[in-house]
Formats: sequence, structure tokens, C-alpha cells
Amino acid sequence: METERLIMRRWLDSDRAPFAALNADPEAMRYFPSLLTREQSDALVDRIEREFEVHGYGLWALEERAGGRFIGFTGLAVQTFDAPFLPAVEIGWRLSRGAWGHGYATEAARRAVTYAFEEVGLDALISMTAVGNTRSRAVMERLGMTRDPAEDFNHPRVPRDSPLLRHVLYRLRRP
Repeated sequence: METERLIMRRWLDSDRAPFAALNADPEAMRYFPSLLTREQSDALVDRIEREFEVHGYGLWALEERAGGRFIGFTGLAVQTFDAPFLPAVEIGWRLSRGAWGHGYATEAARRAVTYAFEEVGLDALISMTAVGNTRSRAVMERLGMTRDPAEDFNHPRVPRDSPLLRHVLYRLRRP
């Protein structure tokens, strides 16, 4: 898939090194419980690719159209951990710091929303992040997603003593 400035595609082996660098960047991973080793990052790429095989969609690798630089991912992920609002399909993104502030996350996420509703036929999407992640929350709001504070939750995959435990939940329904 393409947007004005991005290519959203399946993963290539050449994406693994820059993705590992992204996953090892403390600032880019600030709202995740831990940094990822190269092995953990590669295992994540493998899981993402398996999700494409199972569902026909997933977290697309993002590449700048001008220059072909890998900048992260945006896409759709089936979430199944234990929470009252699951199972559901989440729209999410993770971009390298050099790609921040250019509107890439919103641009790619808008294309993923269109794909989810028009091509997959989903009725709704969710997105979630740690309470303090204002940058991601701003993307969610630009997408037209809404939050009910009563649905905020403690993420079961985040350590209980972590300042990232509390998460906000946003929703978007098909028009």
C-alpha cells in the first residue's frame, strides 16, 4: 500500500537491523516496558509476518517513498490478552526518532484505517498506550478516535510496579 509519502509493505530482511536499532532506542521505546535485544526484535518481525499469514493484514513496515528509508511500522494487530474490551483489532505504530514530527504516523494510520474498514470489513478499531504518551494519543485523536476514561486499564503485560502500567483506550467505529 502507498500513501503520498510512504510505502506500507511486508517486511524485508534488510528491515531487521534498523528495526532492532529502533527497538533499542531508549527514547523511541520510552512508553514500552523494556528495550528489545536484536534477537527479540527479530522474533517480533517473525511474529508480525506470521500474523499476515493468519489474518491477511498486520503491522506493515514503513518506508519513505523518497529515498526508501525504513522508518518503522504502522498497521493492524489482533489483541488477545486478558481485558474486558478484547479480543479486538488494534491500530498501532512505532517510528524511529528521525521520522517523528513529519506526520508519518498519522498518514500511515489513516491508510490502515481505510484498509481495515473498506478492505477487511472490520466494524471497529482500538488503540492503546501508556497514559503519558501524548504523541501517540495525539495521533489517535487526529484519526478521530475517542476515549472513555472509564475504559482506562492496567495493562496485564506491564509489570505492576511500572509507571507505564496505566493505559488509555481509544476506539474508532466504521462510519
